[in-house]
Amino acid sequence: MTSIREIARAKVNLTLRVLGRRPDGYHEIESLVAFADAGDRVTLTPRPHCRVRIGGPFARDIVGANLLARTLDVLSALDAGLTLGTVELEKNLPVAAGLGGGSADAAALLRAVRQANPDRADAVAWHEVAARLGADVPVCLAGVPAVMRGIGEMVEPLEGSPALPAMPAVLVNPGRPLATPEVFRALAAAPLGADERAPLAVSVPLDAGGLAALMRERGNDLEGPATALLPAIADIKAALSSQAGCLVAAMSGSGPTCFGLFADTAAAARATATLAHYDPRWWVVETRLGA
Repeated sequence: MTSIREIARAKVNLTLRVLGRRPDGYHEIESLVAFADAGDRVTLTPRPHCRVRIGGPFARDIVGANLLARTLDVLSALDAGLTLGTVELEKNLPVAAGLGGGSADAAALLRAVRQANPDRADAVAWHEVAARLGADVPVCLAGVPAVMRGIGEMVEPLEGSPALPAMPAVLVNPGRPLATPEVFRALAAAPLGADERAPLAVSVPLDAGGLAALMRERGNDLEGPATALLPAIADIKAALSSQAGCLVAAMSGSGPTCFGLFADTAAAARATATLAHYDPRWWVVETRLGA
């Protein structure tokens, strides 16, 4: 069997609301999610033995156990007859960046294994496996614009075709990681049930202007505590907002990556060229968000 290649696209939280802290310590959220063209590359080559090889510009920043290795272990324990093998990761996304990079990698591997096992694929509960691997893995496995709820296990794909317009965007990371647990500790969320805001409907405005208005209204509850931990987030968001054609700027996930939605690709390209000279540590990428 030939190698199977999957793009692990960056997950971008257009909105993120923390509903509260559960008794078990986990936080329930509600988040409108889209995916970027930018991402890591995951290649599965069927082999008798499993191993993970990592390369790419951000490979050196991965510390501790890699989620791809855990994914292989979980699948092997679930069904010893599954065809697995060597996994090569080209790490193009910053680590601990609020873009769900590790989760997107795991989801890409699940898709590759599903493709490599057409005769056994229907016997595997892929969504349940994804939920075992991490909060962001289910939505990354779906890979379509969606609202994620609970601790990430509930994924509601948006209605309509297309669900969201293809939106020119610019991603900017300050070149420093920010651990999600630190941000949630700084948030000090109230117990679950205290939030009385209306839930987000699955149907959202399809035009970019309406989406920008929705983002400004709903916001990201983690932006405040993340910025307190890493003030560069405010600098990046301000820099994005100051660019001509920027409709809205926000932080993704628990940060520190921020993004701007732009009126057209020309404006996004000009902003990318300008922002690339702001700070040599910044990672600046032009992309598109949407389906």
